[in-house]
Amino acid sequence: QLLHFCLLLGISLAALLGNGLIISAVACGHHLHTPMFFFLLNLALSDLGSICTTVPKAMHNSLWDTSTISYKGCAAQVFFFMFFISADFYLLTIMCYDRYVSICK
Repeated sequence: QLLHFCLLLGISLAALLGNGLIISAVACGHHLHTPMFFFLLNLALSDLGSICTTVPKAMHNSLWDTSTISYKGCAAQVFFFMFFISADFYLLTIMCYDRYVSICK
């Protein structure tokens, strides 16, 4: 279980670091204030949301050797995870359309 916890910790820290770098680069770089980078910033935020929805509870369960979750906690986790995943799909669709328009013009 400790190996599982360390694996989840490494994956979540790598995701937090990667998305944090994208967020800070887009927020601080004034030449990156274009529609594509705006959508990339929102995609990174949505990805952080989906990671922070599920991974902490999985890490807690792995570390304390439990597998229980309350009904309200499960419902909230499923709702937020589906919200962030659907936001990812919508943002990817908008980003594809943005690239299509910029290539065609």
